[in-house]
Amino acid sequence: MKLYVSPGACSLAPHIALTIAGLPFSVERVSLKSKAMAGGGDFREVNDKGSVPALQLSDGKVLTEAAVLLQYIADQAPDAGLAPAHGSFERYQVMEWLNYVATELHKRYSPLFTPGVDEEGRQAAWTALARPLGYLAGKLESQPYLTGDTFNIADIYLFTVLNWTGFAGFKLDAWPALQAYHARVAAIPAVQDALRAEGLA
Repeated sequence: MKLYVSPGACSLAPHIALTIAGLPFSVERVSLKSKAMAGGGDFREVNDKGSVPALQLSDGKVLTEAAVLLQYIADQAPDAGLAPAHGSFERYQVMEWLNYVATELHKRYSPLFTPGVDEEGRQAAWTALARPLGYLAGKLESQPYLTGDTFNIADIYLFTVLNWTGFAGFKLDAWPALQAYHARVAAIPAVQDALRAEGLA
């Protein structure tokens, strides 16, 4: 398989998942600005959305969207324990969290990285993030991971998105539970491996 990434973007999530799963894969870096791939060519020929992540399977088919790739990867390596079994209530809980991170958190970070957004716009975006961040902090005050004691793909996605806070010039100081959670996930060896591979650690 080949994973198309831009260092630090949401493609970090499937990069971490593939590393934990121990599946064979290669990485192709993509410039989100020019859509050029490190190995040459236009990324839009791989994914016409022009956004990472994209995962090219061994048969040439391509999957996109972080939450989908995370589930696909988990299902290719069930022994890695990255997601509960299909059809179980626990699986739907993980899907619920994946959806929450994607819709309530991920997209709200976008203005923080949009060229031309002034400081007032950045502050407004950060203010809008306070509600979902506060909600997540409340959940994580009493348990180590989103669904309880077990680390899974939803945590990989949340970690990846929380990682953007520092890149955007903000801090999680108002939410100690989120700071502790981020540090806890960052300490996982496979997470460190993926971060180093993208030049982030």
